Amino acid sequence: MTLRKSLVASAVLAATLGLTGCGGSSDSSDNTTPEQPTNTAPTDISLSSTSVNDDLVGAEVGALSATDDADSGFTYTLSADEARFEIVDGNTLKLKDGIALNYEQQTEVSVSVTVTDAGGLSFAKELTVTVADVAPEAGVNLYEFDSKLGSGSSVSYTGQIARHALSAEIKNYIGQLTGDFVTTNSLTGDAVKAQLMALWGDYEAIKDGSLNFADGIETEQNSFAQISSSGKELSGKVAGADAAKMHKDWLAAGSFVGWSEFGAEAATPEGLVFHYFDLLAANIDKYNAGELLVDPAGNQITKLYITETGLDLNQLIQKHTLGALMFSQGTDDYLDEGLTTDNIVAQKDGALYTTLEHQFDEGFGYFGAARNYLEYSDDEIAGKGGRDGFANGYNDYDSNGQIDLAAEYNWGNSTNAAKRDRGATVTTDFTAAAMNAFIAGRKIINDNVGSELSDAQMDELLAHRDIAVANWEKAVAATVVHYINDTLADLDEISDGDYSADNFADLAKHFGEMKGFALNFQFSPFSPFNDDANAGKFAELHALFGDAPVTGDADAIAAYKADLETARDLMQQVYGFNAENVANW
Repeated sequence: MTLRKSLVASAVLAATLGLTGCGGSSDSSDNTTPEQPTNTAPTDISLSSTSVNDDLVGAEVGALSATDDADSGFTYTLSADEARFEIVDGNTLKLKDGIALNYEQQTEVSVSVTVTDAGGLSFAKELTVTVADVAPEAGVNLYEFDSKLGSGSSVSYTGQIARHALSAEIKNYIGQLTGDFVTTNSLTGDAVKAQLMALWGDYEAIKDGSLNFADGIETEQNSFAQISSSGKELSGKVAGADAAKMHKDWLAAGSFVGWSEFGAEAATPEGLVFHYFDLLAANIDKYNAGELLVDPAGNQITKLYITETGLDLNQLIQKHTLGALMFSQGTDDYLDEGLTTDNIVAQKDGALYTTLEHQFDEGFGYFGAARNYLEYSDDEIAGKGGRDGFANGYNDYDSNGQIDLAAEYNWGNSTNAAKRDRGATVTTDFTAAAMNAFIAGRKIINDNVGSELSDAQMDELLAHRDIAVANWEKAVAATVVHYINDTLADLDEISDGDYSADNFADLAKHFGEMKGFALNFQFSPFSPFNDDANAGKFAELHALFGDAPVTGDADAIAAYKADLETARDLMQQVYGFNAENVANW
């Protein structure tokens, strides 16, 4: 029985093997692993739209798509150093927040995109985005708004322009004060100070005078009075002299930080201006007495606004004024508490604007931008070339053959914003970010004349305000970094003790611009220097700068350079600047 079972089993096995060996089994394919499809890399990248309007901050460009053997699972990336664009929502290419493209600067830009499929294979392509020129439109890309209270424009800030003009006239006047000019015109220290005090604080005395700073420009206004009729003294609006709405009592001891020696003057923002006037007058009197002004290397100083300790008083006065008056009034008055004012009725009988409209305009006026600021390239705003009719920082956009200083001219910090944007290695756009925010904020106000802003509308207005003042301040901060770099280069020129009068003048100029601009930050309640995390850093910055450049032996200069490099690092940390820009501005 056992034998028979064994024989049967052997027969069955033999039969089975025989069938398999003959290939007659129908299930042979079931024992073979199916061939898997081979993944191939994507072969192209497309963009649903390849054009973006100029001056539109943070604009979306289009949706990215890939050509591949699959239709999903793609990851799109940009290079780590791409400063203008970003990818959001997986496949949408857009400009980064705060960045716009400027048709007047570039008509097209390139961006390199890499797509990686689900299998890890990649393809890269350089895409071209064209920049569409957009015609100026009131309330969109032009700071113009029709009145809701009558016929005409509701925009008015001539007082601010008059003060810009006064500051420009002071700079122009001081810039003439060489030894030869003083001798030819028989000027004394007292005479020079009297003229400066009139320009600073006696509008009635100078309002009918010529605008010498604008020589060579065909302007609509030929005197200060033609800009604004009366009462536009600088003295009345400098921090401390105008106590209204200020976040600090600038007349209190210790409130004003950043300068230690005031001579016979008060230790206040205005007292520092008067101290600079005193130093200038003393230089002129010394020159008239026959004493040579010499720098530490023994070179004669012929520009009498440069002191023997290396202070360029012209630069210090102008840059300090931009902070203690323009930046202070703009941020700490009009764009702070000024935004809580009435938006229902005219500010006064016959006015075409509400108080809120006017307050916002006055804040914008201190930034100094022309109404069609977004129509310029950075080169043009900075006065570094460009198209006919724009290249010198002003443009006759109403085509009447003259430049309206109150609407068609770029002043003060608006020009610094363009200078730093054009000098950035990694793209910044302080100009477009600030100007778009100013326009958008003003539009909210204009659209709602006749009623108070709702909480939501006020929140939106304040958000635009914050963007505007942040970019205004970043432009100033980047300018401080720029002049730290220039001062470091100047110190290299004088470190061996053998240098020219021009080398010393360059050092004085660049130190004056660095120090003067750096005094500005304390005047804004919105400055990052006011953050708890940055407590004490403003005073630290100015301790590193000192009140004059170091011009001693090589070891002292080397130590001072180290201090300036520390100050530069501090500025990078406080403002979050890109390291490459900080090194190259």
